[in-house]
Amino acid sequence: MPTEILMPALSPTMEEGTLAKWLVKEGDTVSSGDLLAEIETDKATMEFEAVDDGTIGKILVAEGTEGVKVNTAIAVLLEDGETADDIGDVSTAPTPPAPEAQKADAGAEEAPKGGAAAPAPAAPKAAGGDRIFASPLARRIAADKGLDLGQITGSGPHGRIVKADVEGAKAGATAAPAAAASDATPKAAAAPSGPSGDAVAAMYQGREYEEIKLDGMRKTIAARLTEAKQTVPHFYLRRDIKLDALLKFRSTLNKQLEGRGVKLSVNDFIIKACALALQAVPAANAVWAGDKVLQLKPSDVAVAVAIEGGLFTPVLKDAEMKSLSALSAEMKDLAGRARDRKLAPHEYQGGSFAISNLGMFGIDNFDAVINPPHGAILAVGAGKKQPVVGDDGELAVATVMSCTLSVDHRVIDGALGAELLQHIVDNLENPMMMLA
Repeated sequence: MPTEILMPALSPTMEEGTLAKWLVKEGDTVSSGDLLAEIETDKATMEFEAVDDGTIGKILVAEGTEGVKVNTAIAVLLEDGETADDIGDVSTAPTPPAPEAQKADAGAEEAPKGGAAAPAPAAPKAAGGDRIFASPLARRIAADKGLDLGQITGSGPHGRIVKADVEGAKAGATAAPAAAASDATPKAAAAPSGPSGDAVAAMYQGREYEEIKLDGMRKTIAARLTEAKQTVPHFYLRRDIKLDALLKFRSTLNKQLEGRGVKLSVNDFIIKACALALQAVPAANAVWAGDKVLQLKPSDVAVAVAIEGGLFTPVLKDAEMKSLSALSAEMKDLAGRARDRKLAPHEYQGGSFAISNLGMFGIDNFDAVINPPHGAILAVGAGKKQPVVGDDGELAVATVMSCTLSVDHRVIDGALGAELLQHIVDNLENPMMMLA
């Protein structure tokens, strides 16, 4: 019988999205792994793949449609011998997911990033004997990369492993439990009540203006940061950092790395300094998870990247283990794909600590808003020549950068935050220590 293709959940918190573009049309024959459509979430545009072979019998949701709820039927897939006459009436209301036990008894899998639900032969088993749900394309990629699907957490509907999950995984790597990830990512709160849009517009009646429609990213930023300022008890710690030793060391390294095409930025050193500081002060490498605190072992550092209409915070995982050149290359790649809105959810979700650097815009200092569930965020200003009093009491000129650490008091107390910031300062003022 014809099978509904449902709107997928491309991240754990996704509730709706925009069907940006259909890559197929009615009557097209598709195979497992073929791309069906492009879906816009609040942060990225992601490709949507078929899980079964068949023919696109009917497209139910036109491209460009916004606010399509997860699990809404968006198209119908026909099997061999079926025609459009077999489709009948199909509801575009969201379909509630079946209980896991019923799905297992029926031998059916949940739909991945695109496509209809259908049993897949030789599905792998987890160590405990539970069936692992993964799209055929994800299984093929995992086999090619030598990955154990039992060690990967899926971002598809109901934890299904899809293409983006295996592409971003490393052989032998283990993923955090889905439940913990869900607990650690609070649901975006609605914007606070206030004057309605019509009431505000009435104030400017007779004045010339352009009305700009809010996209999903801007709505999410407004909701999450409003939630952060209302619910996260921020406090702020400020330090000035002398950069002369770092700038000299960076210049020397860049000359030596020139043949490899590597050019380190000050921001690369800041990422490394923060990652090592989190290892030196492990109690500060933590996130608020509602009824508990999760203290992370690795240093997963998020870095704010401005894009048109908003921002991303891609996460550099295991940053304490990576060389400066590796961090630089990874940051350039993540920033480039962030600007193209091509990051997968696992690349910008998570982390315990963030960096927001506005120094390149000439900003001296500022207070950054914590992005939950992070425990802290470092706001970095510009490095500027200033008169300073040296250790010998003599007046001198130094390049000084102002930093402000915004801290979640539920996770990190004042003395602990001060200790963390002291380690960041020490690493940046004595950059060779970061290579020891």
